[in-house]
Amino acid sequence: MGLKVCRQVDIPILYKEQTIDKHLRIDLLVEDEIIVELKSVSEMKEVFESQLVTYLKLTGKNLGLLINFNVPLLKDGIYRKING
Repeated sequence: MGLKVCRQVDIPILYKEQTIDKHLRIDLLVEDEIIVELKSVSEMKEVFESQLVTYLKLTGKNLGLLINFNVPLLKDGIYRKING
């Protein structure tokens, strides 16, 4: 479809204006605007949503999708999160 998609994007962690040696890793970054976090779990947990919110805050991005592939209908496994 011509979309720019980057996989396994490292995000540096900043603490008190210092960069920490560890990085967080985004599953997919679409058009440098939308963070997509992929899961295949029988039960969605709050920690997955917290992870996506953290990625949104650290990158300053506004939109994130949490997608769970372990559901009968994929549309039932898509969760949208807006930073703000």
